Amino acid sequence: MATQIATELQTFEPDTSDAITDISVASRRSHELQTETPPNAIPTTDLTTTALSKNRTIVVITQLLGLQLFSSFCNGIIVVGLPAIAATLHLEGSLLLWPTSVFYLTAGSCLLMAGSIADVAGTKRVSLTGSFLLAACALACGLARNGGELIAFRGLQGVTNAIIVPPSISIISRNVEEGRPRNVGFACLGFAGPVGFSLGLVLGGVFVDSIGWRAAFYLAGAASFALFIVGIWALPQDAPPEPGQPIWKRLALEIDWVGTILASTGLATLSYVLAMLSSDTHNIRQATNIALLVLSAASLPAFIGWMNFQVKRNRPALIPNALWRSSIFTSSCIMILFTTTVTNCMEVFSSLFFQQVQANSALGASLRILPSLIAGALANLLTGVFVNRMPVMWTVLISSGLCAIAPLLMAVIQPQWPYWYDAFIAQIFAPLSGDTLFTIGLLVISDVFPPHTQAMGGAVFNTCAQLGTSIGLAVTSVIAASTTDASHYADKASPDALLAGYRACFWTMFAWMLLVCLVCVLGYSRLGMIGVKRD
Repeated sequence: MATQIATELQTFEPDTSDAITDISVASRRSHELQTETPPNAIPTTDLTTTALSKNRTIVVITQLLGLQLFSSFCNGIIVVGLPAIAATLHLEGSLLLWPTSVFYLTAGSCLLMAGSIADVAGTKRVSLTGSFLLAACALACGLARNGGELIAFRGLQGVTNAIIVPPSISIISRNVEEGRPRNVGFACLGFAGPVGFSLGLVLGGVFVDSIGWRAAFYLAGAASFALFIVGIWALPQDAPPEPGQPIWKRLALEIDWVGTILASTGLATLSYVLAMLSSDTHNIRQATNIALLVLSAASLPAFIGWMNFQVKRNRPALIPNALWRSSIFTSSCIMILFTTTVTNCMEVFSSLFFQQVQANSALGASLRILPSLIAGALANLLTGVFVNRMPVMWTVLISSGLCAIAPLLMAVIQPQWPYWYDAFIAQIFAPLSGDTLFTIGLLVISDVFPPHTQAMGGAVFNTCAQLGTSIGLAVTSVIAASTTDASHYADKASPDALLAGYRACFWTMFAWMLLVCLVCVLGYSRLGMIGVKRD
């Protein structure tokens, strides 16, 4: 039997033995399921954790932060530059949302596969591959000649995002010292997203109005290539393979390819259908979408059954079913799904409110949303610094409660109210839960998962976040459209009719955040503080 991994945190309260048992048993069982060697497979080498020096740690975290930042930077360019891009590339109206949605579709469906490969092939190899492809895809987006090419390259950008996320989490978890250095490292991965998106909005707008949107992608490509060069030198070396263990053989024997294909297929088809619904709810009537939705629904029980089959035969299992017995990990995944849903939907529907109800320009709407992105970045950073000084439940519960206020304020807002009276406060509170929980969730993963599967654990966590974006946009789009159609206003495109639909969406987001608060109390009630250095 594989060696039991110690996952008990020193900062659990003394009287919380049940919680300690819960997390340690689930962690031990997950470790055993992942490390039990099948009769015909080569044993997996368990990699040890080696802390980097202080200066090297700063360089590594900066390099990984930069990759996340410029991946999100491209998303900001797309949002602010979409009208100009559509005009230049003659992008059809029915495909207008695809440069954005295809990124999340491919990123969410490839995360699990990328995490599995990173755990076997080596985190540095996979990270460098992702950073090089990130530079190439950004350059390709700038060189796109038509809408089809741009959508294809944006899909590849989503794949590169899936490639760089899991090894980044694993590198920090295994090579950065426990305590505040690791906490800040995870926080940097979290705030890189909103900061990069903010820079994309601002600098993208400057490029669009001056020398053109293509130059913004060229900047992202050049910066990503520079980070690739830095990574060659800075990132810690992967453990050398044991004699007689070529990487291709380990990839073939140590990865649950059937489970990976089932999970990726289910997520890809679900994301595709949800993306189609977010653009037009009537797309659900199409035979192709119905078939894909059925395929996605069938993949879930098939995946669960396959995990059970693999575990019983002591074979590699992508996500052992026993992992979900940890209430802490399961609660983290549920909360990040809903908080990510609310955060992204708040951005979209706040922008629509500012433009279509209050008649602000696109740039004006971006500037009104900008405080949300800045607040999110600060929330991530402050969480990394102070997470070890406050019980986790109260940190998450307070941030989630404040986040719940954001959609509540937007649900009762009046169009004639000044921005500073209501909307500004809502934008400040909107990202607090998601960006706080992102850092805490990664710290939980670093304690729950054994070292050689932490890239996989990070992939599961991020998959839940990506799935939340797809589900949230689809559900809220249906709610907004149906509420507007059912309103008593004759002109369904009028600001009043649209506002009725937006209000319904904001009330839905408020309900989702109340659910997050409930899950936090139930799942984290016995968890003390995390992110404290252990002796």
